[in-house]
Amino acid sequence: MSDKRIAIVTGAGQGIGRETSVVLAREGFTVVCVDMNGAAAQETATLVNGIAAPAMDVRDEAAVAALVAGLERCDVLVSNAGIWKFTSLLETPVSEANDVLSVNVVAPLIWIKAVAPLMAKNGGGSIVHLTSVAARAVASGTGIYPASKAGVIALTEQAAVELGPMGIRVNAVGPGRIETEGTAGRTGGNEDSLIGASAIALGRWGRANDIAEAIGFLCSPQSSYITGQVIWVDGGLTIGTNDYLRHMRTSKK
Repeated sequence: MSDKRIAIVTGAGQGIGRETSVVLAREGFTVVCVDMNGAAAQETATLVNGIAAPAMDVRDEAAVAALVAGLERCDVLVSNAGIWKFTSLLETPVSEANDVLSVNVVAPLIWIKAVAPLMAKNGGGSIVHLTSVAARAVASGTGIYPASKAGVIALTEQAAVELGPMGIRVNAVGPGRIETEGTAGRTGGNEDSLIGASAIALGRWGRANDIAEAIGFLCSPQSSYITGQVIWVDGGLTIGTNDYLRHMRTSKK
């Protein structure tokens, strides 16, 4: 078996996934870059001298199983891929709710089931999920998304209990308001114009690398006795939620 450590990152084509791939490559992992956009996955793989998986839907059990079957080992899984559709509950079509829940909660389970036996074969590993401050600070109009991210926390805790005896640690990182390609359309990409940044304890929105570094820590030997936990990387947003939401309401008047 190869001694080269392998990390799989889903949603690796941009934003947090791409930055996480950079951090893990820096730490010596060969990164398998997974994304629905095959060209984006290839760009990240080229950037980190990693491996680009074929374009795939992270919910495709057969594709996931085939990818993992082709690996000699897997030391790290970062389930970063996710979607959000902000619709009020009463206006949320069931099909939309199913999409959000299947990508954000069911897909990480599919990946757990695929990689856990391979991790255990090599003595263990680390799995990191991406939740969100939305799981703690619910705002009107965000529909099923907070429920999906709360589900990620429950899945993380359950997996930590069940996979612990196999030497597999399972944790989650909870981003706050983060500047990525996905949020740039709502902010114009200008941090000075980001609504509510002044109400966050650290006074700014987060950056993808802020999240990636926390993920890197959870994949490192320095976190070897940490499992079943959520690290909130939000600049203090959740501890100051009332101030943040008050600022948001005032700015929209």
